[in-house]
Amino acid sequence: MNNDIRNLEPHALWNYFADLNAVPRPSKKEERVIQFIKDFGQRLGLDTTEDETGNVLIRKPASAGMDDRQTILLQSHLDMVHQKNAGTTFDFDTQGIEMYVDGDWVRANGTTLGADNGIGVAAIMALLASTDIAHPPVEALFTIDEETGMTGALGLKGGVLKATIMLNLDTEDDRELTIGCAGGVNVTATGTYEQESPAPGMNGYRISIKGLTGGHSGMDIHLGRGNANKLMNRLLHEASSRCGLRIGSIDGGSLRNAIPRESFADVALPAAKQAEFEKLITSLTATLKAEYATTDPQLEVSIAPAALPTTVSAPAFQANLLRAVYACPNGVYRLSPDIENLVQTSSNMARIILKEGSYSVQNLTRSSVDSEKDDMATAIKCAFELAGARVEFSGSYPGWTPKPGAGIVKMMSDLYRELFQEEANVNACHAGLECGIIGANYPGMEMISFGPNIRGAHSPDERVQISSVQKFWHYFTETLKQIPVNP
Repeated sequence: MNNDIRNLEPHALWNYFADLNAVPRPSKKEERVIQFIKDFGQRLGLDTTEDETGNVLIRKPASAGMDDRQTILLQSHLDMVHQKNAGTTFDFDTQGIEMYVDGDWVRANGTTLGADNGIGVAAIMALLASTDIAHPPVEALFTIDEETGMTGALGLKGGVLKATIMLNLDTEDDRELTIGCAGGVNVTATGTYEQESPAPGMNGYRISIKGLTGGHSGMDIHLGRGNANKLMNRLLHEASSRCGLRIGSIDGGSLRNAIPRESFADVALPAAKQAEFEKLITSLTATLKAEYATTDPQLEVSIAPAALPTTVSAPAFQANLLRAVYACPNGVYRLSPDIENLVQTSSNMARIILKEGSYSVQNLTRSSVDSEKDDMATAIKCAFELAGARVEFSGSYPGWTPKPGAGIVKMMSDLYRELFQEEANVNACHAGLECGIIGANYPGMEMISFGPNIRGAHSPDERVQISSVQKFWHYFTETLKQIPVNP
């Protein structure tokens, strides 16, 4: 299947993408892909270095006749989001991504594809290896751990880069030129709880929520898709108050930057309440399917007899936690009053784990306004502190303030119009990009982000459009020719 990918055009880009996707590269486990990129740069005879954080920088001199142009920074991240469908057997730590061509799209078999940001990495690799593409002096920066904390960009030191213009290749719509993004902070509530044995006369059940659409918790948060953790909590809250349900364990969601698609709960229920419980779940399932028919048409809710949990959470704790999850903000909090249709502030309840006397609720809060990001994080903190949880903030990173008057924005807007006979959509996005972090250490650097059409990022539905990659590659190589001379 991956051989079909290698036959696509532009040939060099797709081949480097296939090479990259053969290397396991989960966030925070990038050792193999770091070595892969270093070996690549060294084989080309280019100046290749790894910093203390694990970022790799490869420098390539200008092509003939381009020595007087400004040095540009080409930047993409090496790690990828690891998500798979519940029925897919796949080990992200040892296996390469299994890709296939589906019409005008490239997809993966039941897992994320890694086009975010592997297409950007592959494009930079193709440029570095080329002998016939005109380009200015290039610094190629491959960062690590973008998806789970941006620690690579945060660890990049000032004074290392010489570039005056940065092209970030991490945008997912080929009509867009992104010039600003949201910042983010992780909000994690943890604690312990008292356990007790289920009362006599109780039976075990497993409640499953599957089939939600999921997606990128920044770029897709405005689409109103169902959050499996919030929906499971809704079921548990109702069944707890009406049927005496007791919770043995909860396992919902996966990564902070992915809208959770699945959640599972093992519960105990009085045998006398079985009929009422089944009727309640049937009714609530119909309600949820109606509410989410447009955004999540594949939503499934099921209950099945299961082993009786050996322990369940104490009643007072269970009630308080369910209330806290219910009260916790999730989804869009505020739209930008200045930029039409831009989400300004949001939060994603990404992961809930409860078992064996301890629990964790993991949220990712985003905003293009730092004070509002902090306010949202505090709201979440207060909700869980009322339930007795310990709440910590971590991984905070700044937003990227738009500069629409920058020279690179005008040049690339004009070039887009010339090449494609339409206007580019110059905008800011609600996703987290590394530009704001890098810009903090290099405040004079002009920055812009662009890329091909990628859909379903951060979910097993991730796909990249072949014709759009061709458009992106043409635009990218033509942009390199237009980089202005040194002032």
